[in-house]
Amino acid sequence: DLPDKGIRRKRKKETRGKYSNGRSIEERPSEVDSRKTFGHYEADTILSGKTKGQAIATVSERFSRMTIVRRLPGRDSESMSNLLTSLAKELGSNMSSLTVDHGKEFSQYSRIESQANIPVYFAHAYSPHERGTNEQRNRVLRRFIPKGRLIEEIDDEELFQINILLNTMPLKCLNWRTPLEVFMENIKF
Repeated sequence: DLPDKGIRRKRKKETRGKYSNGRSIEERPSEVDSRKTFGHYEADTILSGKTKGQAIATVSERFSRMTIVRRLPGRDSESMSNLLTSLAKELGSNMSSLTVDHGKEFSQYSRIESQANIPVYFAHAYSPHERGTNEQRNRVLRRFIPKGRLIEEIDDEELFQINILLNTMPLKCLNWRTPLEVFMENIKF
């Protein structure tokens, strides 16, 4: 009955190599840490499990906890940078910064910074608490897409429904308002 049952097991090591360039999270403005300002995002990817193939990208806004869930053709830097640059163009001035981990899918961070005109900050290795919003929203997303379920089996309609459910769930940290409500109150058109 517990939502986190079985989550604490030994994880597989990264085999795609190490990546250690980029702007450190220590250079990120303190206003981002306090969650008092709108427009600062965190990004990550979710895989189906042991098989390689499609992935899901999650981009969470820190202030409202709004999470954007999109399908990726693979867990590579090309598809992730294409997604993030197009998302930054859609959001415009509503995207001020992006915080990511040291995954290989973010190795084209300089392209994201130049095309989207936003700074990209890298969290320290093995420190998921530095991107807590995204990690927590990914944990909730795993209720709908458990490990082992192939992402190729999830059609676009179901992914859209999961996105709606994720963002219309009232949260205690938002005074029992939904992430979608808070996001729509703060977005500038």
